[in-house]
Amino acid sequence: MMDEEKTKSFPVSKRMVYDSYLKVMSKNGCAGIDGQSIEMFEAEMSKNLYKLYNRMASGSYFPPPVRTVITSKKQGGFRPLGIPTVGDRIAQGVMKDYLEPAIDKLFHNSSFGYRPGRSAHDALAQCHANCVRHSWVIDVDIKGFFDNLSHEKLLELLKAHTQQKWVLLYVARWLKAGVEQEDGSIEERIKGTPQGGVISPLLSNLYLHHGFDEWMDKEHAGNPFERYADDIVIHCNSKEEAETLLTALRQRMSEYSLTLHPEKTKVVYCKNYQRTEKHEEISFTFLSYTFRPRGVLDKFGRKKQILMFNGAISNAAKVSIRKGLQKVFNPRWSERSLESFANVLNPKIRGWIGYYSRYYRNMVLNVFHYLDRLVVKWIGNKYKLTSVRKCVARFKSFRNEQSDLFYHWRLWNNTRLDNRSRMK
Repeated sequence: MMDEEKTKSFPVSKRMVYDSYLKVMSKNGCAGIDGQSIEMFEAEMSKNLYKLYNRMASGSYFPPPVRTVITSKKQGGFRPLGIPTVGDRIAQGVMKDYLEPAIDKLFHNSSFGYRPGRSAHDALAQCHANCVRHSWVIDVDIKGFFDNLSHEKLLELLKAHTQQKWVLLYVARWLKAGVEQEDGSIEERIKGTPQGGVISPLLSNLYLHHGFDEWMDKEHAGNPFERYADDIVIHCNSKEEAETLLTALRQRMSEYSLTLHPEKTKVVYCKNYQRTEKHEEISFTFLSYTFRPRGVLDKFGRKKQILMFNGAISNAAKVSIRKGLQKVFNPRWSERSLESFANVLNPKIRGWIGYYSRYYRNMVLNVFHYLDRLVVKWIGNKYKLTSVRKCVARFKSFRNEQSDLFYHWRLWNNTRLDNRSRMK
């Protein structure tokens, strides 16, 4: 450690700050409440990083307020995101890098959200397997989780894992940092942690590790679950067991200042060809996949459809993808080339298909017929064609000549080739 660092009050090094800076830069992101973009921060990188290091190491760092951005949810409604400044994202990253290696290894195997080496696909795979083994599910929705977790409870839980004064000091300051209101005023936060903060996912996982995961292991060990941050699915063997557990869960959440959403939390029957009970709720959505009874060909090759309880891309996710396509591809922008649209859309299409094609891949690919229809309209505007038949013919010609222009065209082409090879 450098001589200067030895004289500081807290063990924050320049290397810790610089490593966090590299991670923040790689993720890009927008400006916080101070209006400073990443490019502006980088223009005076050395000065900005030294100031941040000096304040964090001396105990004089105070987080600025977070900028509030309202985003729409896939399933409807809106979610406020708290956007920290660039410098504060780096400072939070220093804390996350310090805490995560020690705390994460204590977390439950069925906790998947925002953890190294774990993914939403891992959670979905486990959920699929558990829906086969167990007939009933509790689809848990914690009402405003990030906005309502108790500061006092969180700090109490954190103290069980570290006695480092600088950790406790800065976490307390981040929890209480001001939040921008609709009228532009700043209000101090008395509960909750902002979605959008670098340190927030780790703190929320710690909160629910003690509030939910450990409780499930101790009190309901026979009921497996999947948790991705505050998105939770619990598996049960009977309706009665599910209703009893749900009552106990409501009480447990109240002990942690949390409330289950009365409409969105529900007991679901995982109906399939072997399960014949009747129940009103037979579907739930987890990580933008809707699990419900679906007809599939049986695995014995008899070309007979049977009813299985499986997950596939949700309708809300389909709507979200179409809106995303619409934002980029406007058929009236006939002065732009298809190549320019494809350059912007292909990374997005690749990401959507990569995430949503884990199960029922064709259902995801079918969503992009919507983009094809937009292309047909663009062709009509571009070439002044009034006949739909002529527009479709020109579209097919484009797709045949440039089959790799849009990412989903390549996949459809490969699928057709695979099908032909199987028929030979």
